[in-house]
Amino acid sequence: KILAKDLARTLIEQAVQYGPSIHLGEQVRDLDFDDDTKTYTIRTNKNAHAARAIVIAAGVGSFQPKALPLSGVERFEGHGLHYFVKELAPFAGKRILIVGGGDSAVDWANALAPRAAQLTLIHRRDQFRAHEDSVAKMRAAPVTIKTPYELKSIDGDGKVERAAIYHNESKHEETLDVDHVLVNIGFNNSLGPITGWGLNLEAGQLKVDGMMQTNRSGLFAAGDIATYPGKLKLIATGFGEACVAVNYAKHYLDPAANIFPGHSSNMKR
Repeated sequence: KILAKDLARTLIEQAVQYGPSIHLGEQVRDLDFDDDTKTYTIRTNKNAHAARAIVIAAGVGSFQPKALPLSGVERFEGHGLHYFVKELAPFAGKRILIVGGGDSAVDWANALAPRAAQLTLIHRRDQFRAHEDSVAKMRAAPVTIKTPYELKSIDGDGKVERAAIYHNESKHEETLDVDHVLVNIGFNNSLGPITGWGLNLEAGQLKVDGMMQTNRSGLFAAGDIATYPGKLKLIATGFGEACVAVNYAKHYLDPAANIFPGHSSNMKR
């Protein structure tokens, strides 16, 4: 219901109220540990930061959208071919083709359908991977859904003007007149240097216990990067995991501290 950018803006307001030291535009490279001082040193491309406890909340790591495996389509990037949507306004009154069947594809179909002159979504399977409620809303919206269809080619004079699609079982082909092609076929992600920090990994995630602690003392994880039995990758659970991680990080630093803080503002120190 709330746009991600609006949620992020209010979360930032919530996060800065206690005056944390914020360092943007830095990429973490190395992590060292001093046995004598029991202190970690995080080295970035710009600075070194010391910490006795760390909460890793790196999501799925750095990621890039999977590009279309079609020859020559890169010339349309920025000219009608999109892997991200930053603003909805440029799509108003346009003919749009969305490629994909996951949450991103279906969510964008629901967001763009009321604005577009014409919107078609194709997915290579008959079943969608998106949330069932989102799929139901899409089916009720002015969206032409074609399954199991795939994109064969994009054509146009300096910009997207046409897209050829085909039924991957019957091989029937058709050409759509479109102004924009929005591709949501997944992402390639990497944890980068985190994989070299001696942490237990499982399917590209950090294994944690009930306190959100990794196998290394003082190192905690929360959000999509953390995994444990029964894990649900939801924003709501990520918030809770962060609270658990910070709470036990405080107790790790100060064993005399009350494990149950009472309310979140007690954790500010």
